[in-house]
Amino acid sequence: MSVRKLIVAAALAAALVGCSTPGAGTGADSDVRYVSGNGTVTTMKPAERKAVANLQGEDLDGKQVSLADYKGKVVVLNVWGSWCPPCRKEAPDLTEASKALASKGVQFIGINTRDNDKGPANAFVRTFKVPYPSVYDPDGDQLLAFRDTLPPSRIPSTLVIDAEGRAAARVLGPVTKTTLEQIVLDVVAK
Repeated sequence: MSVRKLIVAAALAAALVGCSTPGAGTGADSDVRYVSGNGTVTTMKPAERKAVANLQGEDLDGKQVSLADYKGKVVVLNVWGSWCPPCRKEAPDLTEASKALASKGVQFIGINTRDNDKGPANAFVRTFKVPYPSVYDPDGDQLLAFRDTLPPSRIPSTLVIDAEGRAAARVLGPVTKTTLEQIVLDVVAK
């Protein structure tokens, strides 16, 4: 790994892990060691959007997944971990949104991060009946693809990539079905 990649990886890891204190993220009585977002939505006008580097890797079943395979489609990328309470909270909404938006040609891809074993991640997918693939990314390497666009700097984070492969929107923190559908339909319309 080059020094530049190492520095970028360290910076992203610091952003994802954060220096949170117990309870910083989901409630005063919880003991979390990550920083969860508050649902802040950032949208980019088409002229301001930047291309996303190709995300590619193995999914939880060992099959190759590549963002390039969905060129010409709007893609929703969700960064999650099985250990993350807000990820569990938003999972039913993401599952419903993925089914509702399939008729519009929208593809969902998960990025499972910081799960050092596929077992808990696969249990999460089964529990919430997640119908789309998730790239297994225990070290956060795949997140480097977003360093020059809209980095997913919280867990969970959701990014919407337009049909031209550019970052169009980002939600830091859990997202609802209604919010996600509105964001995606706006991107599809433009």
